Amino acid sequence: MKIRSLLGAITCAVAALSVTSTAYAADYKSEYKMSIVVGSAFPWGQGAEIWANLVKERTDGRINIKLYPGVSLVQGDQTREFTAIRQGVIDMAIGSTINWSPQVKQLNLFSLPFLMPDYAAIDALIHGEVGKQLFKHIEKAGVVPLAWGENGYRQLSNSKQEIKSPEDLKGMKLRVVGSPLYIDTFTALGANPTQMSWADAQPALATGAVDGQENPLSIYAGAKLYDVAQKYLTLWNYVADPLVFVVNKQVWESWTEEDRKIVREAAIEAGKQEIVIARKGVTPEDSSLLKEIEGHGVTVTSLTQEQHDAFVEVTKPVFEKWKKTIGADLVDQAQKDIAARKK
Repeated sequence: MKIRSLLGAITCAVAALSVTSTAYAADYKSEYKMSIVVGSAFPWGQGAEIWANLVKERTDGRINIKLYPGVSLVQGDQTREFTAIRQGVIDMAIGSTINWSPQVKQLNLFSLPFLMPDYAAIDALIHGEVGKQLFKHIEKAGVVPLAWGENGYRQLSNSKQEIKSPEDLKGMKLRVVGSPLYIDTFTALGANPTQMSWADAQPALATGAVDGQENPLSIYAGAKLYDVAQKYLTLWNYVADPLVFVVNKQVWESWTEEDRKIVREAAIEAGKQEIVIARKGVTPEDSSLLKEIEGHGVTVTSLTQEQHDAFVEVTKPVFEKWKKTIGADLVDQAQKDIAARKK
C-alpha cells in the first residue's frame, strides 16, 4: 500500500508539473518581436539571428523570436526604439548605445570623442564596473539588459576628398545619427552635420544630398557605400558603438525563471560570438576587410599621431561639456579602467 501511495503521489506531482508548464506556455506569445537596425548581412544582424536561434532551440520552441530589421516596428526611426521597447511595442532588441542615448544619457559615454583608443579599452568598459553601472541605468529606465555586443569603431567616409585634418571637414555635409553629441562633435570640427535615419542615409549619399557619413567598416562594406560615391575613407577610431541585448520588462517577467536563465545565457553567448564577427577583418592583426574595401577603388587614409592629436584637441571642449551631462564620476571611472587595461 505504501508503494502504491508513493507511486500515486509521484504521478500527481508529475501531472501538476505538466499542468503548470502548460499554463506557463499558454501565457507565452506565439511570436516575440525583436528589433534591429540592420539586416542579417551585417554582424549586428547575425548576432540577432544567433540569439533567436539559441533561444528557440533551448526553450524547445516556447520562445519563438522573429527579427524585424530596419527598426520597422517604429517606422525606421531608430531613436524611438528604446521608448517602444519600454512601452511594449517591441518585445526584444539588440540596440545601439548611440540610438538609445537620448533616453539613457549615460550611454553617451561611448560617443565621447576619442575616449577609447583600442579594442582593449572597449572591453575594459563593457566587462568592468562601467558596464555594470550602465546596465543599472538601462534597467532603471524600464528595460532589462542582458548582454553586450558590438557595432564597432566608427570611421569617416565622404565623396569629396581625403580627410587628414579638421580643416578638411570645413563645410562638408555629413549624415550623423540622431544624437546631440554627434551634432556638437562635427560642428566643432567645422562640418555641417545632418541627422537622418540609416534608411534615409543611403539614398541621400547616392544622390549627393550629403557628402559623407560615419559608420563601422562592417556597415560601410556591407552596405557597399563605395558604390554611392563614398570613395574616401579615414580611419580615426573617434568613437565606438557597443550594442545591448535587451528584453521588455513585462515580457521578461512573464517567462519562467528557467526560461529567463536560458534567454540571458543565450544573449551572453550570442554577444560574444557577435563581437568576434564584428571585429573580423578590421583589427591590426587582421585587416582583410580593409584590403577588400581598398579593392573597390577606395582611398583609405590612416592618421599619423600628430594628425590624430589635432582632431582630439579640437573636440576637447565637446568632451568636457558632455562629461557633465553623462556624469563626471562615470567618465572618471571609464578613464581609470582604460588606463589600467591589459593591452
